Amino acid sequence: METLDWIVLSGTLLFIVFYGVWKTRGSQSVEDYVGGGKNTKWWTIGLSVMATQASAITFLSTPGQAFHSGMGFVQFYFGLPMAMIVICLVFIPIYHKLKVYTAYEFLENRFDLKTRSLAAVLFLIQRGLGAGITIFAPSIILSAILGWNLLTLNVIIGILVIIYTVSGGTKAVSVTQKQQMFVIMSGMFIAFFFILHFLPDDITFGKALKVAGASGKLNILDFEFNLQNRYNFWNGVTGGFFLMLAYFGTDQSQVQRYLSGRSIRESQLGLIFNGILKIPMQFFILLVGVMVFVFYQYNEAPLNFNPSATKSVMASEYAEEYEGLQAAQRTLEADKRIAQNRFSAALDLKEYTAVEEAKIHIQKINVKDSINRAAAKAMIQKADGNAETNDKDYVFIHFILNNLPKGLIGLLLAVILSAAMSSTASELNALGTISALDLYKRNRTGTFNEKHYVLASKGFTLLWGIIAILIACVANLFDNLIQLVNIIGSIFYGNVLGIFLLAFFFKFVKGNAVFFAALLTQAIIFVLYYNFIYVEEQLSYLLLNFIGAALVMAIAFVFEGFDRLLKKPPITP
Repeated sequence: METLDWIVLSGTLLFIVFYGVWKTRGSQSVEDYVGGGKNTKWWTIGLSVMATQASAITFLSTPGQAFHSGMGFVQFYFGLPMAMIVICLVFIPIYHKLKVYTAYEFLENRFDLKTRSLAAVLFLIQRGLGAGITIFAPSIILSAILGWNLLTLNVIIGILVIIYTVSGGTKAVSVTQKQQMFVIMSGMFIAFFFILHFLPDDITFGKALKVAGASGKLNILDFEFNLQNRYNFWNGVTGGFFLMLAYFGTDQSQVQRYLSGRSIRESQLGLIFNGILKIPMQFFILLVGVMVFVFYQYNEAPLNFNPSATKSVMASEYAEEYEGLQAAQRTLEADKRIAQNRFSAALDLKEYTAVEEAKIHIQKINVKDSINRAAAKAMIQKADGNAETNDKDYVFIHFILNNLPKGLIGLLLAVILSAAMSSTASELNALGTISALDLYKRNRTGTFNEKHYVLASKGFTLLWGIIAILIACVANLFDNLIQLVNIIGSIFYGNVLGIFLLAFFFKFVKGNAVFFAALLTQAIIFVLYYNFIYVEEQLSYLLLNFIGAALVMAIAFVFEGFDRLLKKPPITP
């Protein structure tokens, strides 16, 4: 990185931090600090909701996902618009009518304190882990690529977020996320146009799409009914719908964004705004990854994009064997460029037979490429059992650092870190709020003024910030970071969603039945995940959201039925 990159990177991040502190100074009431003053406009809500979900993981993992697997991941979001409609029609009016600060306040009104506390604790567990991962994700990748110290990066990102989140609460998170979304999307558009600029002169955007299509990267829709396939239409519509319904409807990090709206209408418009733009945004980010794939059809790509993994194998007894693999890959890449040129020439001549022959040849080369990369991963694993062989999360950052001009590298790194700060801020804000209001305030005796609970919220936010940094410092990289976040959510979200659905639609079910049904359901979900997903991979983790919601409802019905049967007075003759 050059001096200009450091100036752009540090200037962008410091502006966001100090702007958030300055803009929200003087928040002394719970309504201001937790509720954001209840005067947020719909476009701020919409951008804040999008920024909360769009973490650094989105901008690191999603392009890499598209590079390796194509555009099919977008199906994961197909359930989102339907979920937004349900939340706008059911969740938001109830939350606003009850004038709650947290989603779990509603559960006490409907059921009892223990059910509220259980839902709050489940949220704290999964979102606390998520906050650590959103810090850890960019840190480990930037440390591997740039050689920066991992622990130092974790601490820097965590401290930057803590400063303005503790200072200004919900309003600070909302106002900074507007700037962060501007930085993020500006950076992604700039990167996209530079990728197109770096392609050969005869490769237009339209032809680049055909190049990607020849390798199967544009297969967006998969209608095969396969429970093991994570990303097909059916899992996206069902599992994605329940995950999004739970995330946006019951996760305080999102609920707190739209509860700050000045009216029901503003909150609803904000979520509809998110529902309309989210799929196109994810589609575009995936398309960036596909264009990176096209770029590397004409330019040399590493056998494994994770530099630390390559360094490990080159320092081992397998170094000579790995060099042989690299030499074979370079020969294959030369063949790949020739094949792509033939395909391009056939497209220009509009000769169908020649186009199909060239496409088949490209697909054969892609098979060889996959075999080489799999062999490289296996060799890296043998050389160092602790090395991360999956390089999806390193693809985009490798392109940025090795191809973009001075200044833009700093901007794209600012994009990644801004996204990390954005989502982490929402999570810490929600964790502090839940801890202060759902657990501390509700279970504490005595009367205290507003300032006391504002200070408590700030204290818990600071505490969770420290915990998130500690989690980031001991975390390990998973198969793919964006999948890890969704897996953690899916393990807990279905259960919590089922509790809320019972509260909204089944008035005859009481607190005891729901509380014990939720405990049993969570245990069952852990067992299902470990046996059928983690070990056997016989089930898509997305389906855990539907299974969890259905299980807690069914078990609650059974418990409530038994309870009523036992309480029913005996029939006298």
